Amino acid sequence: MKHALDSKALDQLFHNARTFPNWQARPVTDEQIRDLYDLLKWGPTSMNCLPGRFVFLRTPEAKARLEPSLMAGNVAKVREAPLTVIVAHDTSFYEHLPELWPHSSDARDMFASNNVLAESTAFRNGTLQGAYLILAARALGLDVGPMSGFDNARVDAEFFPDGRFRSNFLANIGYGDGTELHPRGPRLAFEEAVALL
Repeated sequence: MKHALDSKALDQLFHNARTFPNWQARPVTDEQIRDLYDLLKWGPTSMNCLPGRFVFLRTPEAKARLEPSLMAGNVAKVREAPLTVIVAHDTSFYEHLPELWPHSSDARDMFASNNVLAESTAFRNGTLQGAYLILAARALGLDVGPMSGFDNARVDAEFFPDGRFRSNFLANIGYGDGTELHPRGPRLAFEEAVALL
């Protein structure tokens, strides 16, 4: 029987979790990156399509390739973070469906013959996987700073020149430095965001 997570776990995942712009000088290891993916991969996607692709930038040289695409306010954040992830999606994700969704023999062809359906499915489910990345990192004791504020086309030209993958958003990962955090922003109340029908 499943039980609700305790308040400590909920605090770590949601209540006390913050978006960090500044980072401690503590590395994120390759083993932690593997653990992160091995956790996030279990999040649900439609037809188990798993279109999310993740490029982990660990070195100054790799991050230097990203810098020309960044808005000026994000350059220091990326330089300081132990790890920056390009969250992307595979536009040809359906090539893996015979393995990932073997229950339906026509699953691959359904997407291969419909570019609009394939693109919307890849983007939606890749975005879900990006959210799972954030929660998985928090679950493993890491902090995350997801970011927009970059030129997708430049990122794609630099990191995905064959055009198959497309960037969605960036996320810095590490151990956050909470000394310069702004007060937490408000959230919409239940009555403002929810309809019960």
